[in-house]
Amino acid sequence: MKNTTRTLLAAALVLGVAAGPAIVPAAAGTPPAVAQQASDPTLEAAMSAAIAGLPRADATAALVRVGGTEGSWQGSSGVRDLESGSPADPAARFRAGSVTKVFTAATVLQLAAEGRIDLDRSARSYLPKLIPRSYGKVTVRQLLNHTHGIPAPDFQGETVEEWYENRFRIHDPEEMVRSATAKPREFRPGEKQHYLNIGYTIAGLIVERVTGDTYERQVERRILRPLRLRDSYFPGTDPGIAGPHNHGYQTMRLDDGTTGLRDVTVWGVTDGWAAGDLVSTTADLERFTRALFAGRVVRGPLLEEMFTLPQVPDAKSGAPAAFSSGLAMKRLGGREVWGKTGGRWGYNAAIASTRHGERTLVYSVNSTDAKGQDTNRTALKVMVAAYGLPD
Repeated sequence: MKNTTRTLLAAALVLGVAAGPAIVPAAAGTPPAVAQQASDPTLEAAMSAAIAGLPRADATAALVRVGGTEGSWQGSSGVRDLESGSPADPAARFRAGSVTKVFTAATVLQLAAEGRIDLDRSARSYLPKLIPRSYGKVTVRQLLNHTHGIPAPDFQGETVEEWYENRFRIHDPEEMVRSATAKPREFRPGEKQHYLNIGYTIAGLIVERVTGDTYERQVERRILRPLRLRDSYFPGTDPGIAGPHNHGYQTMRLDDGTTGLRDVTVWGVTDGWAAGDLVSTTADLERFTRALFAGRVVRGPLLEEMFTLPQVPDAKSGAPAAFSSGLAMKRLGGREVWGKTGGRWGYNAAIASTRHGERTLVYSVNSTDAKGQDTNRTALKVMVAAYGLPD
């Protein structure tokens, strides 16, 4: 399905930084955090402190927007790239990573509202030639809330260095699904929750099957164009970021055997596809977040799918499930905060909001540890400054 586009060979590209650049200390002329707008002095102080001092070891830039009835603030810090040291562009595009899943879930729920997708119907009934009988009981809803039990597909490499060597490899969604479903299931569908990309890869293929259109065009027609998200797009097989953007850097082993930063701005994202390939801006994601939580993207009862956690344990920790259809929930500062984070090499992003939009948050942090086991230090500071400490 649409295989001609997906199997285009990536052009031979040379990444700009062969030997990693060093972090420039903040005292050496780094631009301070810049607040373009503030309606609450306390919020301004907290957010400015959260992103002050960039670039530093964990991040080279941060772009933040806070909105809602409790006050608003916009700010940026850090540099566009380490070579020039010029200030970070607050309007820059960035890789949104798994924030893409919110757009995918919203598209599937719109199609459900139209009667074209049944959330309780099996994924195999939509893709009988792709999904084997061993996964015949997995429903569309279980794809969206990560309770499907399908394992991750095999990829080339386990370390960041190995992934870097394969950064221009083109991944076909159907091939990823075949790789995943050739393995034994992790658990019975609906029994546990395990957050993985594969459910959203299958969901994207179901969107294509029921509409006869590409996943990308459906999201553009249903969400990007109606909300005028003009700086958001799907890059396809292009490993670059079109338009103004701040460079992403990743800590890894360099060619000389030392550990340092490598410019990873140019890196293909076909392994993410409907689970993680969106490019966007903080302004676009803020507009999307406001519209989503106000019920202007997914309407009526189906919106509650995005705010309903399955009553199952996490497959690894045994803790209560934290992911709904498209979103996740954390208790911060004594209240529920719903949203979604995303990570691609060199970039962390997030959207978040209280249930009725009293406070929204969007950030892009150019993390040097974007796929680390722990939350990036700067990103964590931003979240705590906006909502408070975890309960």
